[in-house]
Amino acid sequence: MIPHVLPTYNRAPIAFTKGEGSWLTAEDGTRYLDLGAGIAVNALGHAHPALVATLTEQAGKLWHVSNLYRIPEQERLADLLVANTFADTVFFTNSGTEAAELAIKMVRKYWSEKGQPERVEIICFEGAFHGRSTGAIAAAGSEKMVKGFGPLMPGFTHLKFGDHDALRAAVTDRTAAIMIEPVQGEGGIRTLPDACLKGLRDLADSVGALLVFDEVQCGMGRTGRLFAHEWAGVTPDIMMVAKGIGGGFPLGAVLATEGAAAGMTAGTHGSTYGGNPLGCAVGARVVEMVADDAFLDAVRQKGARFRQGLEGLVATHPEVFEGVRGQGLMLGLKCKAANTDVVKAAYAEHLLTVPAADNVLRLLPALNIDDADIAEALARLDRTASRVKADAA
Repeated sequence: MIPHVLPTYNRAPIAFTKGEGSWLTAEDGTRYLDLGAGIAVNALGHAHPALVATLTEQAGKLWHVSNLYRIPEQERLADLLVANTFADTVFFTNSGTEAAELAIKMVRKYWSEKGQPERVEIICFEGAFHGRSTGAIAAAGSEKMVKGFGPLMPGFTHLKFGDHDALRAAVTDRTAAIMIEPVQGEGGIRTLPDACLKGLRDLADSVGALLVFDEVQCGMGRTGRLFAHEWAGVTPDIMMVAKGIGGGFPLGAVLATEGAAAGMTAGTHGSTYGGNPLGCAVGARVVEMVADDAFLDAVRQKGARFRQGLEGLVATHPEVFEGVRGQGLMLGLKCKAANTDVVKAAYAEHLLTVPAADNVLRLLPALNIDDADIAEALARLDRTASRVKADAA
């Protein structure tokens, strides 16, 4: 008999009733140190007092009116994002998947409005994850994502990650855009080198194509900059954002330059819930806090400290781990043991981590995790590795 909740998730047998900072409390009262942050969503940890206060204040005033009317909270958040990024304009969604859908539409509308509707091809990369809608899985193209869901939306070219010759060969007069995550999250914390991001910008410019960055997971301070592409000193034409921007409240956005968004006029796209007052009030508070230079500097320092400790774990447990990846507080442990075994062993140490492709263990703690919790996380990961070795013996 099918469960009342559609069984599309392989859930751990744990349920949580309360969260505070970097800690979650399970139904039986056990406290878990959370290094997943809801898959990089709870950027400021659980129940941050500033976010609780903002949400409570807005909830007492106005939740939802629809986009038939002006929404001052939406305008305020858009102003903050434009002031802190490359963008000239912002559209608000409820999720990263919806942001991906709009990014695809925006690219195609751009070329249609320029009188070149044949330019529909979007170049994407192996290991990518852009969401689970039909358009987003077509963009990712992996068998795991697309099997059984055809026919897929056409117009996507998929290349191996880091294959520069294939990239140059793939660009044609039908190329509309290049779409990439500066750091692949689901793909295994694979960081695109700065030189490659610069090369993509140059290549896109040389053929007039748009450059689209998916920063749903790697954005909002996760790498120690407000957005990961800032490390390379390049900017996209369009960018998808979600996860951390709402601090736990469902919120996403597409940021774009005026030129890239020129075709998106009244009636070309919409959302009933996207950008509602409740979500945007919370999002504005998150951006105010995370975009602060001192906050981002602290993320970089915490990330360096955490990474140093992880390098020590690799040296101590070479049978379990083989390397550290990532930047800031978007880190990954490349495993020799099965990463799913490491995740399960961590549960026994009351530690929450997230698996990823390429046998990587993702570590995505709250950006404001304190030093004591970083030290505790390293101690629990050390005991986790010992458990994995003991189970394998």
